[in-house]
Amino acid sequence: MHYLFHLGHPAHFHLFKNTIALLQEKNNRITIVIKKKDILEDLLKESGFPYLNILPQGRKDTKLGIALGVLEKDIKLFSFCRKNRPGLLIGTSAEISHIGKLLNIPSIVLSEDDYHVIRTFALMTYPFAKCVLSPVTCDNGKWNNKTIAYKGYHKLAYLHPKRFSKDSDILKKYPEIRKPYAIIRFAKLTAHHDEGIKGINDELARQIIATVVKHGVKPYITSERPLPEEFEEYKLKIELNDIHQILSQAKLFIGDSQSMSVESAMLGVPSIRYSDFAGEIGVLEELEHKYRLTKGIRTEEPQQLLQTIEDFLSNEKLQKMMTKGREKMLQDKIDVTAFFVWFFENFPESYQIMKDDPDYQWKFK
Repeated sequence: MHYLFHLGHPAHFHLFKNTIALLQEKNNRITIVIKKKDILEDLLKESGFPYLNILPQGRKDTKLGIALGVLEKDIKLFSFCRKNRPGLLIGTSAEISHIGKLLNIPSIVLSEDDYHVIRTFALMTYPFAKCVLSPVTCDNGKWNNKTIAYKGYHKLAYLHPKRFSKDSDILKKYPEIRKPYAIIRFAKLTAHHDEGIKGINDELARQIIATVVKHGVKPYITSERPLPEEFEEYKLKIELNDIHQILSQAKLFIGDSQSMSVESAMLGVPSIRYSDFAGEIGVLEELEHKYRLTKGIRTEEPQQLLQTIEDFLSNEKLQKMMTKGREKMLQDKIDVTAFFVWFFENFPESYQIMKDDPDYQWKFK
């Protein structure tokens, strides 16, 4: 089988990397298509996966820029797929659903954001996709009928214990990183669904750093947006593929990134996310309220953020609570990568199997 994977974000590299490797081991043909997005291309270069960049110049972060980027990717993807005829299109982008519909190639779109959060993307994508693959906590609105809901999260595709294990030796590569430390994340907040969404500004970042340092914890910053010079001394300087090893050994994660908040939860690292999305996303709501693996605070409450950091760093029992919550979460979830490989290899029969018997997925525990 010839599978085409479209990756639109660095997180999607991690989402699919194990699935792609396993499909390759079974002698399937894989095409990876990307656009320029932050460190995505660098991750692929480090991994050794071959890829095709159909938007190497990137796009402008405006409504017009996003629309023109989609159009250009549609045209280039159409040309590639017409000549090469993949058997299945897989990814997180609108383009694969458009081209799949035009060329009568089935497309599987993966999403873990609720419809009301990514309304524009959903309207552009879900009507044309053959199938939407989402965690059970995700509400895809009127497209729930074409959704296959699995008991897991995107991030478990690469952070499940069968796919990831903590390696303390990785820290030896970076003698400048001293425990205990906290990871602070600044997201770019320029995606189409981020319009009007606020995050951590420079003044609040100063207060976060001061609070962390007061507790004898070293702050390290990873940022999608340019850092002011005053924060350069805290910049996390590591190889790209080591980020999850470094995150797994942190005492605390603080950020305005939803993705890294979920990753921290998967790893059992206490996480505090400061975002207007707090209370809005089903995956994070489950992780917060059912498993107590993260804490969301809206941006009108900066003092609550600082107080929560104080509380977390002062709580000697916090790590034990996190470990217990993570164990419970893992008991309730499947090995997402194993499920993906089966689902893609056996599509469309796998779609019907899951519709008829959703519990079939427990074979991939």
